[in-house]
Amino acid sequence: MTVVKTIIAARDAVHRARRSGNKVGLVPTMGAFHAGHLSLVDEARRRCDHVAVTIFVNPTQFVPGEDFEAYPRTLETDLRACEQAGADLVFAPSLEEMYRPNAMTKVSVAGLTKGLCGAARPGHFDGVTTVVAKLFNILPADMAFFGEKDYQQLVVIRRMVTDLDIPIEIVACPTVREPDGLAMSSRNAYLSPPQRAQAVVLSAALFDAGDRIGAGQRDAKELVQRIRDRIESAGPCAIDYVEIVDPETLEPVRSITAPVRICLAVRIGECRLIDNVGADPDASK
Repeated sequence: MTVVKTIIAARDAVHRARRSGNKVGLVPTMGAFHAGHLSLVDEARRRCDHVAVTIFVNPTQFVPGEDFEAYPRTLETDLRACEQAGADLVFAPSLEEMYRPNAMTKVSVAGLTKGLCGAARPGHFDGVTTVVAKLFNILPADMAFFGEKDYQQLVVIRRMVTDLDIPIEIVACPTVREPDGLAMSSRNAYLSPPQRAQAVVLSAALFDAGDRIGAGQRDAKELVQRIRDRIESAGPCAIDYVEIVDPETLEPVRSITAPVRICLAVRIGECRLIDNVGADPDASK
């Protein structure tokens, strides 16, 4: 496995791999690896000949008051995990390498970023799309792998790639969960033991709602209220949102007549957790 820290070296490595006839898979991350990250590397390894991983804690996607300075940075551990998972290349740039001091350009996707996490974190998705566009230019891979846990991010990046004609296939990978159902996240480490036990209610409420849709429930407002009530009854928290949305447009739905995505963001203590599940009203037919 090769580790590079400069844009020139990363770009050259990917170009060499592609000139050799290899299909290149890219896994963009902010590090602090858990099994969810490694599942992306595994899928890239399965579908591609050459796997490149990026590790960069991107400051532009943190909004004021968030945990950029405190975000876990475990580069050496992450590099060992990448090597064990079979990555061929890791790009781990510095902040100065990724952002010039006089940079004036950002990439913004309208519409899809106005709701859900975009409403609570203004500017967040501009930071995401800008850094991902830069990574796609630096490491021109054939495929890029993203987890469904960050579902809005996945939809936004797909739209960016379509709108800007970026020649890369976006591959969605299922959310990886703890044995009790909690979606894996680097931020789970911030939870105290009682908070960690409480957080299980998020996935439980989502799966219950999905089951109810499969059983014939069609009123989105009623389901949203049921999810909120269940989460609030589990312990102290602050709900940013619970919404049932169209999986492509991310617009809220009223009557569930087609596949939907049930999404939530909840703060337990100082930790903001997100999760989502898909549901299809016709699945039982």
